[in-house]
Amino acid sequence: MSKLYFRYGAMNSGKTTLLLQVAHNYEERGMNVVILKPVIDTKGDDKIITRIGLKRQVDHLIDKEEKLSKYLNTLDEGIACVLVDEAQFLTRDQVDELFMFSKLKDIPVICYGLRSDFKTMSFPGSLRLFEIADVMEELYTICRCGKRAKFNGRVVNGEFTSSGSQVAIDGENEVSYESLCGKCYLEKVLGITSLEE
Repeated sequence: MSKLYFRYGAMNSGKTTLLLQVAHNYEERGMNVVILKPVIDTKGDDKIITRIGLKRQVDHLIDKEEKLSKYLNTLDEGIACVLVDEAQFLTRDQVDELFMFSKLKDIPVICYGLRSDFKTMSFPGSLRLFEIADVMEELYTICRCGKRAKFNGRVVNGEFTSSGSQVAIDGENEVSYESLCGKCYLEKVLGITSLEE
C-alpha cells in the first residue's frame, strides 16, 4: 500500500529542490508524476521555483476552497507519484483527500512544506500532515550562527518581527524570511536573551 509522506523543514532547507529531484528520478525511469501547489503561493505563479534557480510548471494549482478529490479522480493509472509543494497551505480536508488517494489508488503522495510559521505556530496543512502522514522526514538547514535551523524569522523592511498575519502577501512591505536556530530566534525575533525570574 502506498504512503503519504511529509518532508518538512525551515525556509532554505531545500524542500522544493528535493521535490524536483524526486520528479526527475521518476521521469528518468520513464514514470509519470503530477506536481501540485496551492494557488496562495504566488511565487512563480504556475511554476515552482527553487532558490538555486530551478523551476518547473506545476500540473495543478490547488484553490483553498477546492475539493481536491475532484481533481485527483481525473488522474489516470499511469501516474507513479503525486508531489505537493508548499503543503503547509493546504486545508485539513485537502490533506485528508491526499491520504485517501494514496491508499485507495495505491499511489504515493509526497508533500513538502514548512513545519511552522514565523510565530512558531503550525499551519493547518502541516498540522494535519503531522497527524496522519505515514512517513515524516525533517530536512535540515543551518542558521547564520552555524547551528541547525528549525525556525523561520520574518523580516519586514529589514527588521525581524513577531507580529502580523500567518501569510504575508500584501505587496506593500519588503518581506523576507531567515532560517534560525532556537537561540537566535529568541534573541533576534523575540528579543529574549535571558530567563526572567
